[in-house]
Amino acid sequence: MALLPILEFPDPRLRTKAVPVDPATVTEPAFQRLLDDMFETMYDAPGIGLAASQVDVHQRFMVIDISEEKDEPQVFINPEILSRDGEQVYQEGCLSVPGIFADVTRANEITVRYVDRQGQSREIPADGLLAVCIQHEMDHLEGKLFVDYLSPLKREMVRKKLAKSRKHVA
Repeated sequence: MALLPILEFPDPRLRTKAVPVDPATVTEPAFQRLLDDMFETMYDAPGIGLAASQVDVHQRFMVIDISEEKDEPQVFINPEILSRDGEQVYQEGCLSVPGIFADVTRANEITVRYVDRQGQSREIPADGLLAVCIQHEMDHLEGKLFVDYLSPLKREMVRKKLAKSRKHVA
């Protein structure tokens, strides 16, 4: 397995809309290796979700593990939200926007259809943190970031703060 570089805001590649994954390729060794690399990258970061777009792979899939022990990995390939209900405000962060957190309003309950790691079609209800994480990662697949929910002024402050922190690291 290998750690993958995570794209950071305002990298324009994060705005690329992902294309569907060919279901015939899901069980191929190269795709399975990529999933393993994404999990390793997500756990190392550390995070609870990682969309393929964030590692410069512009295909519709993501990995998620919201468990405390990091032992419940989930793969969502070609995810589609079928229904949304209620709303919740959750303070979100993002591996592509390091060190920044903001309140985002999302659906509290969703039903999502997707293909799993074994190539099986699934449909599940999700609520709470899992619902937030799925919606957040699906935004990435559409070329959208959680900072897009912020006012233009706050978004510009985030961009400047990240640029300043990169200068100190370089």
